[in-house]
Amino acid sequence: MTLSPELTETLTAFAGRLADASAKVIMPHFRTAMPVDDKADLWGGAKGYDPVTAADRGAEAAIRALIEADYPDHGILGEEYGEKQGSSPLTWVLDPIDGTRAFITGLPLWGTLIALNDGSAPVIGVMDQPFTGERYVGSPAGTFLGGRRLSVRACPDLGQARLMTTSPHLFRAPGTRDAFERVAEKAQLVRYGGDCYAYCMIAAGQVDAVIESGLETYDVQALIPIVRQAGGLFTSWTGGDPQAGGDVVATGDARLHEQILNLLNG
Repeated sequence: MTLSPELTETLTAFAGRLADASAKVIMPHFRTAMPVDDKADLWGGAKGYDPVTAADRGAEAAIRALIEADYPDHGILGEEYGEKQGSSPLTWVLDPIDGTRAFITGLPLWGTLIALNDGSAPVIGVMDQPFTGERYVGSPAGTFLGGRRLSVRACPDLGQARLMTTSPHLFRAPGTRDAFERVAEKAQLVRYGGDCYAYCMIAAGQVDAVIESGLETYDVQALIPIVRQAGGLFTSWTGGDPQAGGDVVATGDARLHEQILNLLNG
């Protein structure tokens, strides 16, 4: 479904309303002694410790309520409450707190991810960090932080690159840790712990590449427009469509992207 510029603008503004509603739920919980459940115990998860809080659940519930009230024909896919099929090709993809581990340890490297998929790809993406007051928005109009348009930086060679991943423990599948290390050992700088924030730093021209493995659809969809509309690339490790998650790589420079793909698949 191709969205008109007018509808894109309307839905981008609506995504901002969703982020506002989410923030109101989340912020009273941040840096408090809140209970934390382990989804790995609750639902037999296979990823080790998988924390979830009332902030995660409440924020997604608030977002879903607004979508169902204003756009009842739209689909919804969220981390906490699953999928609701819509009669429209449009689907909202939600991660109320991407980086719950950061959230429960008091670190501000988390964010609310809100994407709108038009039936073929995510076309609007929001990463909202209400504690720092930052909202990154990617759409066909570009990628913006507040009123400032963002752009990736040039980085033609891996030896000059700032590389990030959330944790080396992401690389659980056979061969993925070795593949990441082949890239990391050639990078100028490697940093851990960024979650969704690291991808936004690509768009802002502060980070050159993010490599991750084992991600879910809701982990990536909002970030794809943010990176791409700032001039970056976002693909699977084989250069394919990343919107279902899995093993992904995002970069700010096409020359760097090619080098990284070659090493990941070497």
